[in-house]
Amino acid sequence: MLAKELISDEIMPLKTSDSGLNALNWMEEFRVSHLPIVNDSDFLGLISESDIYELGNFEEPIGNHPLGLIKPYVYDNQHVYDVIGQVHQQKLSLIPVLDHQNHYLGSITLICLVKYFARLAAVDNPGGIIVLEMGIRDYSLSEIARLVEMNDSSILSLYVSTLPDSTRMEVTLKINRMDIGPIIQTFDRYNYTIKASFFEGESSEALRDRYDSLMKFLEL
Repeated sequence: MLAKELISDEIMPLKTSDSGLNALNWMEEFRVSHLPIVNDSDFLGLISESDIYELGNFEEPIGNHPLGLIKPYVYDNQHVYDVIGQVHQQKLSLIPVLDHQNHYLGSITLICLVKYFARLAAVDNPGGIIVLEMGIRDYSLSEIARLVEMNDSSILSLYVSTLPDSTRMEVTLKINRMDIGPIIQTFDRYNYTIKASFFEGESSEALRDRYDSLMKFLEL
């Protein structure tokens, strides 16, 4: 997934002639704490709520505001992981997307990223969830997939996370099967440590409910 495929059409950029008050009103309307500043198609920077409040004059044109961020943006052909890296490092509520002539194309919001990862994690697909714990050197995707497929099942999504200050990791699997008991037995037989498991009806509905609640929260 590339940055240009995640652009939101809802975010309108500011002009340097817009006032700080106008910018704050738009931030409230779009439910963000940052907005891009664009003249014609040229990206000039990203202004935040704190930039406006620090100046203290809400009628002042935003072109007169010093910006706390150094032009954060991504190019349209960068991968979604680059987008997430920038958003995380600079604690952004959105990030501008430019072409290679540095023309503004649009912005990617946190809601866009949440929706993308909900699809990636197969939240809306029925099935069970298994969390394995293992040493980093013991991880083999092909072996894990083989054990799942031995039970006439397949992996809908998989992600790994390393445990802090440890040489161990967690592997979370979403399986396209409601009854994951046989798969758990297979992992147990091959000496895998099963940290947690969730069955359809017990977990998928809860996961979907949590996703829906998160989306409602982000849209408040």
